[in-house]
Amino acid sequence: SKLAALFKHPLYNIPVPEVTEKDKLFIINPMEKFSLRSSGSDEWISSSKAETLLPTGKTAYDTYPTWLKFHISINRYELYPRRDPLLPTLLRDLATQRIISSVQKSGGTQLKLIMTFPNYGQALFKPMKQTRDQETPIDFFYFSDFERHNAEIAAFHLDRVLDFRRIPPVSGRLVNITKEIWDITTDKKLAKTFFISPAGNVCFYGECSYYCSTEHALCGKPDRLEGSMAALLPDKTLAKRHSWRSPWRRSYHKSKKAEWELNPNYCAQVREIPPYDRGHRLLDLIDMTILDFLMGNMDRHHYETFEKFGNDTFLLHLDNGRGFGTHSRDELSILAPLQQCCSIKKSTYLRLQLLATQPYRLSDVLREALAADPLAPVLAEPHLQALDRRLGKVLVAVGHCLAR
Repeated sequence: SKLAALFKHPLYNIPVPEVTEKDKLFIINPMEKFSLRSSGSDEWISSSKAETLLPTGKTAYDTYPTWLKFHISINRYELYPRRDPLLPTLLRDLATQRIISSVQKSGGTQLKLIMTFPNYGQALFKPMKQTRDQETPIDFFYFSDFERHNAEIAAFHLDRVLDFRRIPPVSGRLVNITKEIWDITTDKKLAKTFFISPAGNVCFYGECSYYCSTEHALCGKPDRLEGSMAALLPDKTLAKRHSWRSPWRRSYHKSKKAEWELNPNYCAQVREIPPYDRGHRLLDLIDMTILDFLMGNMDRHHYETFEKFGNDTFLLHLDNGRGFGTHSRDELSILAPLQQCCSIKKSTYLRLQLLATQPYRLSDVLREALAADPLAPVLAEPHLQALDRRLGKVLVAVGHCLAR
């Protein structure tokens, strides 16, 4: 296993700083029991202050559902640990747990559903919009591209292979539209959009600003539909998040260019603006840039951080559905922060060099990681080959910076 060998490599075993109580997102007494505030809410509250051992000899923590263990393991330095024993269980839960509620997620440009499990865990479901071998048409603007379910799955595994671990766990899942959405939804607006197509397939389209119409309906075969299931982060009432506008955000206009596209010295301005004027925020943003370039994702207008940790924490790489749309073209403008700032974390650079070598080739380790997903093969082979080509271009860009 190339993947197992990669994760054993010294570069994947650099210790994170010691995690103190103030570095944890939630401070939990492992003897405490938790209950849900109300059914249908993922807001959990302590039901007692100091429970003794349970009759089984286990602490209350042992009885927590996996999603809750995931939430309370989040700290200043990582969304989940490298050797996280919870990860396989959490991915399996996302793929197999019974769905008891499906409602449309508000906001956003395209249709997404929030699905709830019997243990109060929740996942964000993005349905399949196009097949594995379809490419985004060359005349499409990045802001009108489809969001792809398989891009969300592949992005999670790529982020982990790069040792960023900043994307919440995602699994593929085959959903029964009738039993797991239509029959159980309490969302009246969503319910109105279901219909049976002339071919006898169950379809729906929801309400959103792009691609929510009869012409863009999502149809099952006859009612089975692929999608990605992403573990939801803790409710924002429990763990506030700060949304940051990316300095290298695109103009989202058909003809206007953003300032960074016109000013080659743009990075000098960014370096003077908090929070990019100190700490590792700019380097973290360049990490995210490299992830986006490898995926071909041009749609990174914002990123988020947990408010509790201030400016000294990792960035959350959320919403990756517009990655992996093209394998035949490389969008070099995504690398602008790296090229203009000529900065990169040493650990990131060393890992990228490692992933360009034969024993740990990026396409091979990602192919292996994706093979375990219920919807494998997640990516068409040309997308995996494109990763190796793009990785070479990232290393060339760093080489140019070193030469300067």
